[in-house]
Amino acid sequence: MDLLRTPDERFVGLPGYDFTPRYLETDDGLRVHYVDEGTGDVVLLLHGEPSWSYLYRKMIPPLVDAGFRVVAPDLVGFGRSDKPASRHDYTYERHVAWMRSAIIEGLDLRGITLVGQDWGGLIGLRLAAEHEDRFARIVAANTGLPTGDQRLGEAFMAWRQFSQDVPVFPAGRIVAGGCAMPVSDEVIAAYDAPFPDEAFKEAARQFPVLVPAAPDDPAASANRAAWEVLTTWEKPFLCAFSDNDPITKGGERVFLERVPGTAGQPHTTIEGGGHFLQEDKGEELARVVTAWN
Repeated sequence: MDLLRTPDERFVGLPGYDFTPRYLETDDGLRVHYVDEGTGDVVLLLHGEPSWSYLYRKMIPPLVDAGFRVVAPDLVGFGRSDKPASRHDYTYERHVAWMRSAIIEGLDLRGITLVGQDWGGLIGLRLAAEHEDRFARIVAANTGLPTGDQRLGEAFMAWRQFSQDVPVFPAGRIVAGGCAMPVSDEVIAAYDAPFPDEAFKEAARQFPVLVPAAPDDPAASANRAAWEVLTTWEKPFLCAFSDNDPITKGGERVFLERVPGTAGQPHTTIEGGGHFLQEDKGEELARVVTAWN
């Protein structure tokens, strides 16, 4: 597998992001970057696409101050993690396996509170379902676990088509476009930092077509198996979706209807947040997690 590695100088002086870089390797030798701050019960922050752990920079300090150990990895193909050079090297199953190998098993995390947004939920919910004993609680934020048995919606399909057709994949502008609040040029540049040129964006290009859109999708059966676990999940499960996300708005209903652990929990709607609610309302989402008993 041919790998690309973003030069370290691309990450110097990014606004609001001065965490010490740490690295682990997957079973097949890929380097995975992660932030690891604080001590206490573990909160695992999983980002989606085309962002990276920079998305959680507003949440990490207040979570640490509240007494948590915060672990925020960069998915393979994103951030400071290695980037396989071929789109065909990226599959849903591999993304799950890479996070399991490097983060869950590599750090031997237990008692985890998962916060998953976008693909962070698609991967994180699989990990939680397949390793129930390591997870204590789940926060689902603008995410889902599709099996291909339901339509994904016009907004998602339009995004997927755009991601395949656009000549230059504008990662930073995509994040900004998915926010409800203005995003500065400096922050947009920080979201572009992992991608010196188009060769580094194969994961970002591939992610949209990995979302199961048909019942016979390669990941459909594994996601159905995960749902079988989630429909018996009685540990606390909290929904914290935003009010201004055309992709996932209303997506919390399926969790509320099917996951027993959602009963009696203080579910909330983050007002004034777009798809990337961590960028828009990161401090508020952190407060939701810290106030959750």
